[in-house]
Amino acid sequence: MRFTRAIVRPPGANFAGGLTSADLGPPDLPKARVQHQDYCRALEKCGVAVTVLPTDENFPDSTFVEDTAIVTARGALLTRPGAASRLGEAAAIRPALEKHFPILATIQPPGTLDGGDVCDVNGHFFIGVSHRTNEDGAWQLARWLDQLGFIPTLVDIRRQPGLLHLKSGLAWLSGNKLAVADELAGDAAFRDYEIVRVPPAESYAANCLLVNENLLIAQGFPRFAVNVRKKCGKVIVLDVSEFRKMDGGLSCLSLRW
Repeated sequence: MRFTRAIVRPPGANFAGGLTSADLGPPDLPKARVQHQDYCRALEKCGVAVTVLPTDENFPDSTFVEDTAIVTARGALLTRPGAASRLGEAAAIRPALEKHFPILATIQPPGTLDGGDVCDVNGHFFIGVSHRTNEDGAWQLARWLDQLGFIPTLVDIRRQPGLLHLKSGLAWLSGNKLAVADELAGDAAFRDYEIVRVPPAESYAANCLLVNENLLIAQGFPRFAVNVRKKCGKVIVLDVSEFRKMDGGLSCLSLRW
């Protein structure tokens, strides 16, 4: 799986008004914007053409564009975010996606789906059933993916209070390898994979991002960095401290295909 395009949206002036449970203090907006620019440069370094959308002052969480759509080389689907304050974000991203995918599938009520609950492992899509993605939304996505020839598997994380989304604790590292937080390490869904455990004290690092043989990881998690350098090829370390304050991570900041 090779990415050639990505869509991003920088944090707006209202970024600090977004949803968060992190209790790490308010984000520094100028610093967040610099970190976002560094993120875009890293994607470009990996061979991805990045489309930067304007900030959206209507939605404080709009920089986390991954939650608004599921994008594959075979088609794209607009989600229906599970937080009421984010319901309009999928419609806001539609014009940018329609330039590449004239026909967009959509999640229908009462289904809810956040893109952060969907982890693509080389065509095998793990779909988290969470407090943001309900069973109806997860099954709608599973049926759509099956029609496109992908393999969907649902993973219930509602009893894991430390995980906002599935990808808060799961990432594809390449080949048959997954980065997995302790909360998910024993889940039968991952029994056929080589598990790289994320130390509990560094659980935020589980949200890493594989982009064309390069693994983007968050700065500040040395044990995890050592582990993945042993397992993966090129590692790019990025500071995303201000996005962590708003419950966001590396995968959240782009739509990729």
